[in-house]
Amino acid sequence: MRWVRSILMGLSVMTAGQAQDADLILTDAVADRFAALALTCVRREYPNKLDHVMNGAGEVKAPKKLHPAFYGCFDWHSSVHGHWMLVKLLRDHPGMARAAEIRAVLDENLSPDRIAAEVAYLGQGNRKSFERTYGWAWLLKLSAELRSWDDPAAARWAQALQPLADELVAQFKTFLPKQTYPIRTGVHPNTAFSLELALDYARSVRDGPFEALILDCARAWFGRDRRGPLAWEPGGEDFLSPCLEEAALMSRVLPRPAFHQWLDAFLPGLPGGLVPAVVSDRTDPKIVHLDGLNLSRARALHRLASALGPADPRSATMNRLADRHARVTLPHLASGNYEGEHWLATFAVRMLSEQKR
Repeated sequence: MRWVRSILMGLSVMTAGQAQDADLILTDAVADRFAALALTCVRREYPNKLDHVMNGAGEVKAPKKLHPAFYGCFDWHSSVHGHWMLVKLLRDHPGMARAAEIRAVLDENLSPDRIAAEVAYLGQGNRKSFERTYGWAWLLKLSAELRSWDDPAAARWAQALQPLADELVAQFKTFLPKQTYPIRTGVHPNTAFSLELALDYARSVRDGPFEALILDCARAWFGRDRRGPLAWEPGGEDFLSPCLEEAALMSRVLPRPAFHQWLDAFLPGLPGGLVPAVVSDRTDPKIVHLDGLNLSRARALHRLASALGPADPRSATMNRLADRHARVTLPHLASGNYEGEHWLATFAVRMLSEQKR
């Protein structure tokens, strides 16, 4: 794709003549390019990596038979967050060239019958840990985006999706009290990452009990953490920073003064020594995770800078470091390799849409 060579030009706007402090923004044109990646994926059934426990020979089925709404994008959770990205881009950039195509895809996949099939799948045997909790959290993020958008079509899609969201909220409420320990990994099971997405949903729909459960779990699991091992990161297949994701979550859990104290104790040296990850092979499905790490680190750093506030001398440094991480990966979102193309744009859109100065 030609736009790979020019994506930074499309994203970058210089401020006060200082290239190192350039804001990265989403224009209609860039949003359209991101959308093109998801539109290619959400209807692409193969290759496909199923999270599927078969209870018998009758459950040996094609991905689209098992998951008629979220069968594309290589795996279920990537399909879900690909749909979130399409909704987010359409909401923020209604004049983008691919708007009509996005609406057609959402009409097709977020239909009541297809979502009903997804709910039915969760009710079958041996589905208790299906996409727990990463895929659950992304589905709630998709639901929250639709429910908070004042658009007739969004209301229709949100209503169709709500039974699946309700089921996953119920599963969260059952599971979290039984989860004795958080999962502190740099890949999908990371607890802090999922809790922050779930918190977005709880606050968006004003589900007080769900929000309280999330906050209680976050405080219990992370509130006493000290000296997080940021120097050990990254692992060779990480797309999340365990330390930064935890800190980003706690910035939304604790009041600002308490968060400042907590962060000083948890990551006393931040942001010193943090450099973007090197991606040696974008055709390798695990190594390319490191592109996602650069984007998720950038989002977390922007979040922390916002939480600390402009008066804190670390904030400007964190924002610059976030931009540095983003620029390392943004030119490679459309690398021509499905290993990264089926999911990375979502992380870019989330990072760019959440950054604050």
